[in-house]
Amino acid sequence: MSVQRGQKLNSLQHLLPEGMVASSAWMRDHGYSSALCSKYVANGWLKQPARGVYARPGATTKWQHLVISLQSLMHQPVMVGGLSALELQRYGHYVRMGSEQNVFLYSETQLAKWVNEIDPHVRFEHRSANKLFEEAFIAEAVQALPSLGLDALDPPSDGSRSVAGGLTHYIWGEREWLMVISTPERAILEFLDELPDKQSFQHGSDLFSGLSNLSPRRLQKLLQQCKSVKVKRLFMWFADQHQHAWLKHLDPSEINLGSGKRVIAKGGRLDPKYQITVPEALDVH
Repeated sequence: MSVQRGQKLNSLQHLLPEGMVASSAWMRDHGYSSALCSKYVANGWLKQPARGVYARPGATTKWQHLVISLQSLMHQPVMVGGLSALELQRYGHYVRMGSEQNVFLYSETQLAKWVNEIDPHVRFEHRSANKLFEEAFIAEAVQALPSLGLDALDPPSDGSRSVAGGLTHYIWGEREWLMVISTPERAILEFLDELPDKQSFQHGSDLFSGLSNLSPRRLQKLLQQCKSVKVKRLFMWFADQHQHAWLKHLDPSEINLGSGKRVIAKGGRLDPKYQITVPEALDVH
């Protein structure tokens, strides 16, 4: 019996890599009852960073570990998007103020409560995956991830692997874990959806200044699929301000920009081309 218990504990070392977390449901599905988990915790073989969640002791769980755990261990259809995806791919410009970091997670269902109980310095912001696009493709992208127990494929030189719907399998960490995130082309549309209440026009302009290498083919497809007239008009307005090379390869006639005026920046001026209100002055680099 003691040999069997030892084998079960050894198996857990392979099933649950260092840094990753697993829910009690996942543990139960893999043959580890609540009583056994409690025994492992009491003996220091597991730790419980939040109620109903387990991890191996000794390793620090970063927010990226938690996302990878949700995707590759628990197969939950969530992905990193918006500003968080841009920052991961080194398009972020702002210095974060304070000790708390916001991470934008997109899914079709609400996040489990324990997600925001693991690290007091990280706040996961939930966003609806279907708000901007009819088909989010997140579930398919998550299902295509390899098991954490298997060696990852050799990563491409840019550190990512594109999949459908403007998503990518982004490679993170020394062990080259794969994580589903938005490509820059999709992430900037998700960021623009936050304007003006949760993000600023100036932040948007600063981000656009670094988006010189976007894929016009991917942009065209995403802009045609995007459901938000506000987001599409904002994108085209920012694109006109920055005049990156990819702009001339877009076909605005194939993008539904709706009709009528839209008040976005309250008290701003009306842009005659895109019929949206924008700030009177903006620092365009």
